[in-house]
Amino acid sequence: MMSKTKEDPNELAPVPSQAGEVRDMPTYVTDDVFGEVTENGPNYRNVGWIGTVALMMKSQIGLGVLSIPTAFDTLGIVPGIICLIAIAVITTWSDYMIGVFKLRHRSVYSIDDVGALIFGRVGREFLGAAFCLYWIFVSGSGMLSLSIGLNAVSTHGVCTAVFVAVAAILGFMFSSIRTLGHITWLAWVGLVCILTAILMVTIAVGVEERPASAPKDGVWVSDFKIANNPSFSEGITAVSSLVFAYSGTPGFFNIVSEMRDPRQYTRALLICQAGVTAVYITIGCVVYYYCGSYVASPALGSAGPTMKKISYGFALPGLLVTTTLVTHIPAKYIFIRILRGSRHLTANTLTHWATWLSCTFGITIIAYVIASAIPVFNSLVSLIGALLGTLMSFQPMGCMWLYDNWSKGKQERSLRWMLMVCWSVFVVVIGTFLMVAGTYGCIVSVIDTYNASGGSAAWSCADNSNST
Repeated sequence: MMSKTKEDPNELAPVPSQAGEVRDMPTYVTDDVFGEVTENGPNYRNVGWIGTVALMMKSQIGLGVLSIPTAFDTLGIVPGIICLIAIAVITTWSDYMIGVFKLRHRSVYSIDDVGALIFGRVGREFLGAAFCLYWIFVSGSGMLSLSIGLNAVSTHGVCTAVFVAVAAILGFMFSSIRTLGHITWLAWVGLVCILTAILMVTIAVGVEERPASAPKDGVWVSDFKIANNPSFSEGITAVSSLVFAYSGTPGFFNIVSEMRDPRQYTRALLICQAGVTAVYITIGCVVYYYCGSYVASPALGSAGPTMKKISYGFALPGLLVTTTLVTHIPAKYIFIRILRGSRHLTANTLTHWATWLSCTFGITIIAYVIASAIPVFNSLVSLIGALLGTLMSFQPMGCMWLYDNWSKGKQERSLRWMLMVCWSVFVVVIGTFLMVAGTYGCIVSVIDTYNASGGSAAWSCADNSNST
């Protein structure tokens, strides 16, 4: 049913590396994806394992972490932590499978290559389209988040549509950096900035008398709940937001493909997932404990107007880097599909530059237009996250293990093999359940939001940061 030719992981030639620094390499490297990488063009194999940690953490800590306290408010603090840890375990295994699969199938660059190996042409085109659509919507969401930060810092200094346009321009400029190796330093800066902002708010809500949106009169006591009793649609939407917080997974294919030594991917992954989970649990618990049902979403607005400005001021570089990464990833995917196998992929030719800038510009424009024009865009992002984020973070990885291990002879089918078959099938099934149920919950949320407010106007000037 599932057959393939395995390749020896030990035969994958790494580019020499001692750390996560970016350094140019004046020698030839032949890569199954990029072809010959030389000093005469961009070095697509120039990310060390430490840089990989930064890229993977920044692809997740950004938009997702700001919704964790709100998810805990819906579920309750104990069920929220249990769901978060369960999702962390499953996505960590899924992410691990990306590294294993890359070592065994060196020609894999993105999730569409996985689809082609397992399901043929239909699998390639379906997963490729889902990959692009998902990241384009996330890119649009990143632009809106950046506009919220600019509005918060300036107290709605100009029309919001102008801030969204500024975010799009900055996103295009930085995402046009050609290699992840040279984006690594931005990832570190963005990671430090967003963590600083989040920690500032976390400390502030603990020392202030009450959250910003709480009643001003009387004695304040947090109304946090150990366990809550949400409706099915509310609960599954909250779980979907936790999945979205870990759904940088499809971008990890692209990151491991640009590593100097992909065999160090697992080390970077474990550090990333441990750090991300620790941050999510800490921020979610502390902010929700002190704010209760009055937690703001995004969480940076929970500690009052002054701290909101300060925290968003620190967060702006982090939000910009998030927008950069989530715009760069789909643009690079399209770029490689167009030029793969040609000399223009790794040479500084006019065709190379024209194609690359067209890809980053095209992704930026599409993300900008849909973010500005769709009345219920924020709810639609949740819908796309539930539908496509789950689809690309669970099901393919279960299929990847089955593809690589199903054809083992009966003499090799040990207890461990049978347990792994069960686990892989479970990941596919639970991913499908979360995808279908989460999509249902988000559709209900979109309808409720639209009925309540009618959505926002296209290219609206209204303040989207609640600062005025």
